[in-house]
Amino acid sequence: MIKQVVNAPEYRPGGWTVAEAEVLARSVLRAPSVHNTQPWLVEPLEGTVLLRERLDVALPHHDPDRRDLAISCGTALAHLELAVRVLGRRAVVTVLPDPARPGVVARIDTPVSLPPSDEDLHRYGAIMVRRSHRGRFTGLPVRAAQLRRVTQAAATDGVRVRRLHGTDDLAPLLERAARTVQHHGGYQRELALWMIRDHSAHRHGVGIGFPALPPGQLPWAGLVRRATVLPELRVLRKRLRAETVLVFSTAGDTRLDHIRAGYALEHAWLEAVTIGLSGAVLTQPMHVPEVRAALSENFRIGGYPQVLLRLGRTIGGAPPSLRRGLAEVLITRGGCRDARDGDHRL
Repeated sequence: MIKQVVNAPEYRPGGWTVAEAEVLARSVLRAPSVHNTQPWLVEPLEGTVLLRERLDVALPHHDPDRRDLAISCGTALAHLELAVRVLGRRAVVTVLPDPARPGVVARIDTPVSLPPSDEDLHRYGAIMVRRSHRGRFTGLPVRAAQLRRVTQAAATDGVRVRRLHGTDDLAPLLERAARTVQHHGGYQRELALWMIRDHSAHRHGVGIGFPALPPGQLPWAGLVRRATVLPELRVLRKRLRAETVLVFSTAGDTRLDHIRAGYALEHAWLEAVTIGLSGAVLTQPMHVPEVRAALSENFRIGGYPQVLLRLGRTIGGAPPSLRRGLAEVLITRGGCRDARDGDHRL
């Protein structure tokens, strides 16, 4: 079906058809984001497509430095690049292409036609079935060959991904982060604003639906509320031993690093889905400075940890999350591409 779209008579290597523009936007709509804020816009232009960050989205208590929002834009960039490739074009990605326009997260130039690879098609197919699994995994181990595929998929300049061994040492750090945000009044009020009880009555297509939260929610899955019952440390250690936890880190802590970390994260996550694994992202501990510092020191990360990815096997699927309407994401005014080049190539 995808190849039929690429080879359709209306396909033009320079511009984008209406159908192609919708493919680009819909792929981005399915990307994961902090509190399901979906902080992005897609602008197809002649021979290129821009990914923009929405400046009307802010999380002043959870994410005052907009680090998680930038990571979220990085996951959207991974989806957008895959969509460009699946539409039969070579994708040349430049991150933060114009210092004078900081809202432009990335530009993808499409200089020539190029058939998508099998890898592109498989990961693109995973976009629609990827879900955040916030509950427990079955306990069945992730095989070494699977872990290699996931980490290789994450290969991105400036980003290091590795498995965290010794999860007994990770448990107290996650517990400390959970207790910190549980007693943070501003954080809790902000989180409550993004929690949606009734999907059918919600018109905006953003936020975290209560159906997505499993009974007895676990603290390392994020979204710790005042009423969340935190397990005893020994229980948390036992649960973590049955999981595979990856950490994505960068040498720096700039906006470019955050975008690249999200990009690497999403390629790893999509690859995991293609081989039958489920995942859930955790950035909450990175917003507690002492926890983030201890994570870097105790596990000898040698840089800035940006995000954790839990991997495992599940029975059944998580419910779909809310999504914005296409018109809220797609900018269709058209025109010529911005020809100014940047230095940040992926």
